[in-house]
Amino acid sequence: MSHPEDKYSIENTDYTIGQDNVQKWGFDVHNPVFGTSAALILLFLAAVLLVEPATAKASLDGIKWDIIGSFDAFFMWSGNIFVLFCLVLFFSPFGKIRLGGDTARAEHSMISWLAMLFAAGMGIGLMFWAVAEPVAYLTGWYKTPLGVEANTPEAARMAMGATMYHWGLHPWAIYAVVALSLAFFAYNKGLPLSIRSIFYPLLGDRAWGWAGHIVDILAVLATLFGLATSLGLGAQQAASGLQHVFGIESTVTVQILVIVAVTLLAIVSVVRGLEGGVKVLSNINMLVAVGLLLFVAVVAFGPAIANIPVTIGAYLENIIPLSNPHGREDEAWFQGWTVFYWAWWISWSPFVGMFIARVSKGRTIREFIAGVLLVPTAVTIIWMSVFGGIAIEQVMAKVGALGTEGLTDVPLAMFQMFDQLPLGHVLSVIAIVLVLVFFITSSDSGSLVIDSITAGGKIDAPVPQRIFWAAIEGAIAAALLWIGGTEAIQALQAGAISTGLPFTFVLLLMCVSLVMGLRTEKR
Repeated sequence: MSHPEDKYSIENTDYTIGQDNVQKWGFDVHNPVFGTSAALILLFLAAVLLVEPATAKASLDGIKWDIIGSFDAFFMWSGNIFVLFCLVLFFSPFGKIRLGGDTARAEHSMISWLAMLFAAGMGIGLMFWAVAEPVAYLTGWYKTPLGVEANTPEAARMAMGATMYHWGLHPWAIYAVVALSLAFFAYNKGLPLSIRSIFYPLLGDRAWGWAGHIVDILAVLATLFGLATSLGLGAQQAASGLQHVFGIESTVTVQILVIVAVTLLAIVSVVRGLEGGVKVLSNINMLVAVGLLLFVAVVAFGPAIANIPVTIGAYLENIIPLSNPHGREDEAWFQGWTVFYWAWWISWSPFVGMFIARVSKGRTIREFIAGVLLVPTAVTIIWMSVFGGIAIEQVMAKVGALGTEGLTDVPLAMFQMFDQLPLGHVLSVIAIVLVLVFFITSSDSGSLVIDSITAGGKIDAPVPQRIFWAAIEGAIAAALLWIGGTEAIQALQAGAISTGLPFTFVLLLMCVSLVMGLRTEKR
């Protein structure tokens, strides 16, 4: 519980949750945020229709690479700061503070909580890159980390360490900063569950004006475009799997049908809400993913299990050199991979952070950081060691398509790896199902997040509003694929990544604001 005189408490502001909302046509929306976000989304779609997709991609790619090239050190040092910030909070006395007050208790079991945050945070990314990324670093598909010589034992070890660097502590620290800040100010201070609430210590009641509106609008756009991009890329991976396993050609029509199916199932889930939809699907995700992981580990016991300590050692050995942007000879590699990833994780942080905050009430800060930062990193080490380790073994032994041709098709890489394992056909079918379910959980959890932001911080938006945002995500992805195929999706991704620059400043201010708020809690 906070002090009665706490100036950051909702009791000392004139704002009430939902005061700017408009109720109409079954919607309950925060008018400035909802109206402006919807207008900007329509404007973007109109621009895509009017401009050649290749031209749009070239323009947005140019902006993205200008940002990455000019702000590479800023992105990388910010990532380091977020990791250190979370670890300091973990070991500090602030770690004892409970989200929701001393009497609050966790609303979800530990297993369900971890399943939900993992499904929303990185599940689909691990399916897409667990094989492709280590193989890319080993073979020099786009440069090699720290300039190691490609296709050597040193490159194999570095491939696992660099892959874990991109999927371990740093990205989860980015999510943790946003999630912890949101959860603290919503549950301990009584403020709306919205990005603007985090800045109440810095802005005061101005957080409820246009300064706050702009922050929330950026969060809506970054979340929506990020989800639409992932739906498009995921549809391509699922369609590639269907072609590889069943011979169904991976056309734009098939990819759109995949998006339609995922969107319809996501709508059913989002209508059922957090408990009956997202939580159930996340638990299913976890069971299927663990089953796939164990099966692959058993049928390829040697490289799968032996690579776990190798991955841990390579990660710990290289985390500091890989975190330093200065004086390196592999500038093209760390700009093309590391800085790209950091901008992508940061652009996704409003969505993932808010969803994690939504399901984390009742956890202590120490328990929260362990669950959001340390446990997912440990699970990712095992996942990458099994899938990436087997793929590297095949490349080094020159076995199968990966071994003889290298990385030729990123969405297809995992299925090519499965081809060389017993029951590879069955594994591919399970992987296709898992990809689809991961996308459904990403879509419905993202819809719940956008609902909350556009409803002024309310956590139970009306059903028509939930359906609207889930449908919009799928419609944007399908429209872009239909209009411009992969180029249109990549243009949207470049635009989403470009929002990572302003959000990096926002996240750094979040750290300051969170500490200001934590200092008002009773010791």
